[in-house]
Amino acid sequence: MNRFRHLVMGRPNERMIVDYRDDLRLFPTRAKRAWLLFLVLAWIFLPAVWDNAPFTILSEHGVSLNTLAYAAVFSIAAIGLNLLTGYTGQVSLGHSVFLAVGAYFTAYAGSTWDMPMLLWLVLAPALGWIVGALVGPFALRLRGNYLVVVTLGLVFIGEHIFRNWKSVTGGSTGTSAATVPVSVGPLDARNLEIFGREFDEDRAFFWLTWALVALVAWLVKNIVRTRPGRALQAVRDRDIAAEIIGIDVGVAGYKTQAFAWSAAIAALAGALYAPLQLFIGPQDFNLLISIQFIAMIILGGMGTVYGSIIGALIITAMPRFIEGYSDGELPLLGRLIPGDGLPAVAAKTTDDGLITVSSLNVVIYGLLIAVFLLVEHRGLAGIWVRIRNYFSTWPFSY
Repeated sequence: MNRFRHLVMGRPNERMIVDYRDDLRLFPTRAKRAWLLFLVLAWIFLPAVWDNAPFTILSEHGVSLNTLAYAAVFSIAAIGLNLLTGYTGQVSLGHSVFLAVGAYFTAYAGSTWDMPMLLWLVLAPALGWIVGALVGPFALRLRGNYLVVVTLGLVFIGEHIFRNWKSVTGGSTGTSAATVPVSVGPLDARNLEIFGREFDEDRAFFWLTWALVALVAWLVKNIVRTRPGRALQAVRDRDIAAEIIGIDVGVAGYKTQAFAWSAAIAALAGALYAPLQLFIGPQDFNLLISIQFIAMIILGGMGTVYGSIIGALIITAMPRFIEGYSDGELPLLGRLIPGDGLPAVAAKTTDDGLITVSSLNVVIYGLLIAVFLLVEHRGLAGIWVRIRNYFSTWPFSY
């Protein structure tokens, strides 16, 4: 019967949804499947062609494969924050603390206990989940500015612990993660050899981190498109109405679970950050890092998984790009002092000029947050959706 209908009426447009299973498909159209194939090929071959044009232009101005690896780590953390803020409506400024939990655990367990990579990749998110579950109940009776203040206090509590628990964190001077194992069987990210060909550390970490970005994005996308995800969004829109219709927002309810899973994802990002950074300290997990995560999801688009990745790419690459132009090429910007030992995501200090690179980055973060909240609160993802809908419905775009 369906075949006869197709012969008479033609096949329906692939965008027409007539079944709930079609509505839940991750890649329902040929265009999305083509994008998926393109991204897989880019993940495989981009490190091999990075040293060639046009990528050499980016490399000359500070955006290297190492930068993209950091962007992947922060993409994972941004996805976790978007699950909490974009999908559940719980604003948090304490996301850097959960990142630090995973980073310090990995640095300590990997260096002291020689814990294998597959084990710390599992235990670090588990520890983050526990910490998030402990913080989550505070979200039950707090919302908006009050919840922001509580999570802001979490940053200062965490920083105090990180500076004083010297046996684990190394105190204010930090601790090394250079000896953390990053190998799975014969594959070692610090000495990668595939089919007799050797690859440097930057390429190995690029493949590792972006593979985990794909895994986390797939998991979160599956969460938000199913019943738990719809419950989270109901809590975000009207938590009291959600409770009335039977959605559990109690101690073990969706608000607490959102904090727990968001913290677990951030701890996974921290676990990858430690061996990538090689040396971590309290300055890597301060309030500015939490603000950067907020900027990532606002710029990319709250309530979207791919928006978190886009925002993380831009926010992570922007300081490096500014650093690439800071040696007298930009007006009023001071000259770089090399070898200052700052973390990779922080801008370097300067010895002259009216504004430092780090101060300029803070100003840009603030401007991006303000502009997108005022002009386009859905971020770049919202702009893309409007452009896509315009052309897909043309000439009836009104």
